[in-house]
Parts: sequence; C-alpha cells; structure tokens
Amino acid sequence: MAVRTALRKQVEVDSPTRRIAIGAVFLVLGLITLFVFASGVGPEDQSSFGLNASGATTQVDPWKVPALTALYVIAAFVLGAGGYQMFRGFHHRTNQVLALVVFAFMFGFLVWAAAGKSLNLAGLVSTTLSKAVPITLGALSGILCERAGVVNIAIEGMMLSGALTGAIVGSVSGSLWVGLLAAMLTGLLMALLHGWLSIKYKVNQIISGTVINIFATGLTSYISAKFLQHNEALNNPGIFQPFNIPGLVDIPFIGAILFRNNIFVYALFIFLIVMQVALFNTRWGLRMRAVGEHPKAADTLGINVIRTRYYSVMLGGLMAGFAGGYFTLGSVGRFDEVMTAGRGFIGLAAMIFGNWTPFGSFGAGLLFGFADALATRLAILQIPIPSEFLLMAPYVATMIILAGVVGRSQAPAADGVPYEKE
Repeated sequence: MAVRTALRKQVEVDSPTRRIAIGAVFLVLGLITLFVFASGVGPEDQSSFGLNASGATTQVDPWKVPALTALYVIAAFVLGAGGYQMFRGFHHRTNQVLALVVFAFMFGFLVWAAAGKSLNLAGLVSTTLSKAVPITLGALSGILCERAGVVNIAIEGMMLSGALTGAIVGSVSGSLWVGLLAAMLTGLLMALLHGWLSIKYKVNQIISGTVINIFATGLTSYISAKFLQHNEALNNPGIFQPFNIPGLVDIPFIGAILFRNNIFVYALFIFLIVMQVALFNTRWGLRMRAVGEHPKAADTLGINVIRTRYYSVMLGGLMAGFAGGYFTLGSVGRFDEVMTAGRGFIGLAAMIFGNWTPFGSFGAGLLFGFADALATRLAILQIPIPSEFLLMAPYVATMIILAGVVGRSQAPAADGVPYEKE
C-alpha cells in the first residue's frame, strides 16, 4: 500500500501535464505582474508598509519600497520560474517553488495596491491571523473526525450552538471561562448526536450533519430573537482580553502579532503542535488513522473501531465548540444570528486544502483569513477592485489546487463508510 502510494505521488509530480499546467500558471501570474501591476505604477512611486501592529511596544520605521523596480524584479522571477517549469520542471521541489511564486505574486499585488500610499503590513498580518483562528479550529475539528472515518459537515452547527451557549452562560455566570466550558460541552453534545446517528445507527453521515446544521441554525435564531435581542443581561459576556508574553512581545514586527493575543490564538498554536505530534508520532494517532484507513484490519488487530470513532467525533465536537466560543467570547462579545457565517464549511475546505493535516489546514486557514483581511484593507485604500472579487480568490485558488496543481488530496480511505462488525 505504502509503495503504491509513493509511486502514485511520484508519477503525479513528474507528470508532463502537471508540469506544463503549473508552468502556464506561473507565466500568467508573471504577465499580470508585468502588464497590469507594473503598468499602473509611476517611476517615482513608492510603496510604504507599516511594520507596527496595534499594541506594539517596539516601534519600527515604515518599510519603503520602490514600486516599479520591485514589480519588475517580481515579474522576472515569476516568468523565469514559469519558463523553467514549463520546459524542465522543478520535479519534487515544485510545491515549494509554487509557494514562493504565490508569495511573490501576492507581495507584488500589495506593492501595486500601496503604490504612492501607505499600507500597515503588520496590521494586515495580525488581522489575517485572527480571522484564520475559527477557520483553522473548524478544520482541526474535521481532521479529528475524518481521520477516524467519520465525515462531519455539522461543524458549522456545532460552532453556532457553542457560540450561543457561550454567550448566555458567560453572561449569566459572569465568568468567561465558564462560558467557554459551556460552549465546548455544547459542541460535545452535538457531536454525540452526530456520532449516535452515523456510527450506531449508520445514518448517512452527510444527511446527519446537514440535519444538525439546520437544527442548530433554527434553534439559535429562535432563541436569539425570542430571548436575547431585548435582554442585554443574557447577551453581554464580554471577551477575553489580549495579554503579552513578556520579552517576546518586544520583538520588532512579529512581537505584537504573535505574542499579544487572547487565549484563542495561543490555544490554536498549542492545538496545532499537539495534534501534529499526536496524529503522526503516537500510538493513539496510529490507531485513529488505521480506523480511518482500514477499519476491518484495525479491528482484526484488536482496535475497537466503534469506540475510536466515538472518541474522535467527541474530540472534534469539543474543538468545534471551542471555535464557536471564539465568536462570542474572543471577538464580538455578544451573540448575533448566524454569526459564524459559514466558517465551519470554510474550515472543511481548509481541511481538504491542507490534505487532512494540522499545519496544512492552518496554511489554508491563513489563505482564507488573508483574503478576508485584504478586502477590508483595500477598501480603505480605495483600490478599484470590488471586495467581492477578493473574497472569491481563495475559493478559486482552492478549486485550482485541488484539481491537480499541487496534487490530488487524499481523504482517509474509509472516510464516510459505516463500519459493520462481522
């Protein structure tokens, strides 16, 4: 199995069609940089990038870049990479080069957008990180479920329910921590319902998740309209305030971005590391992945498939509830109807984009978060691009990448397949 997978991946990497397709993408990006971005910039224009995020203790002078020169250099690099990829190919380094090209193109876009103006780059990165938090947490919830073979599209409903419960309990108890615990337990209860339907009674997992989403949307909207809209005491929990990590927060540029946050951002980094190690370097993770890949073989080796799937779904529910708590206890400080705005579904896209890995999903979450943050920033700069097009960009990129630019994502083999013990 492992040998076949390795050979298939090698064939994908060395495929002439893939090589030419990626080369063509590079050339298109280079031509856009040269004939669209560079042509709209004057020879004397400079792009000024602010390097101080909100709350930064160490101030850094803005970074000023000669716009036209920078765009010419970026265009030359991207076009050169495209030509080499088209005729020779970077082979096993293709994905790394792709990441560099995309980064260069996005920087060129920012240079063009900020030409003759000032863009707070540190603020953009900080906003990107904060917007990526609920998306990545939703993706981690999906990974916990699907690595064990259970499709969970109910993450959106779990997040929404957790957000509502967190707001109410946090308001009534006067404790944000109690509210956060309630949010996580709500996600756990919703996950148990999903597991009960899909694991025990073998209900179609897509249908089960859809039902839970519809139920959560209707119930939270009703409670919000009936009890919360006119009762501030039930919907005013407050939010977790950012706190500094001494010493690290003084680092120029990245200090205020990474080390001045609330508990949700710090928890995200902890979850990423713990999940990466647990999934791929522990016996527990090996058993979970075995259940998701070949449950019959896992059962033969003495692994309790049903119990493993229940535990995984429950952990995913706790993660989704925690993500829901972010909206009411970490960001807004109150509950509003359908306030998750599809972040659970975007989290599933990030999970697939990241090939069912924690850090891959985090990278995808940053992509979606960057598009969201960029749309707001460019509206302030009055760039003549509708914000709707910017919000579409990560979804288009996802479709292109999942269609074969990076290589086909591989879901666990038994994902969504009920297990019938013989």
